[in-house]
Amino acid sequence: MKGAYAGSEKDVNDCSGRVPSIAHFSSFEKRSEKACMFIKKVVGQLEKYHIPYALVGGYAVALHGAVRGTVDVDFIISWSLKNLKLVELSLGEIGLRSKLPINAEDVFKFRDQYIKDKNLIGWNFINSDSPMEMVDVIITWDLKENMIKKVNVKDKELNILVKKYLIEMKRSSGRKQDLIDIQALEQLDEI
Repeated sequence: MKGAYAGSEKDVNDCSGRVPSIAHFSSFEKRSEKACMFIKKVVGQLEKYHIPYALVGGYAVALHGAVRGTVDVDFIISWSLKNLKLVELSLGEIGLRSKLPINAEDVFKFRDQYIKDKNLIGWNFINSDSPMEMVDVIITWDLKENMIKKVNVKDKELNILVKKYLIEMKRSSGRKQDLIDIQALEQLDEI
């Protein structure tokens, strides 16, 4: 399946994509290690159920090489009711529950209404026993195979959204942080 996706593999030492200063290394390493473990746990669940996905938020920006801090894990999926149900099941198995009183069928059936009338961008999941474990399933984009780039993080292959699509996605949101991310991603080409 490796060859089916666009982009080449990239090795990254940690999930942040950046190298900390020596003075902050210990604290950074602990936070980074915890974040990597959580991302790997989430990705492991998605892969267990064969759900096509790509990381798209701050971690994707960092894995492309731009400095970016974030807490939640954002991803998109190949849009189908089956995949949404599998996402809900897989995240539930690791203690993540929908923050909103909605389920996979609601998200699938009312997607356009949620986006237009409720300004819902992502279906949010949180672990109430560990509130730093948060996931957003972005509902405004549908993943296609040619949108994935594989990166290797501490011996684990992760799917991230190809940079041009990540920029396009962030540009369409227009949020301040996304515009900052675009600038950082575009500067990578200039270096």
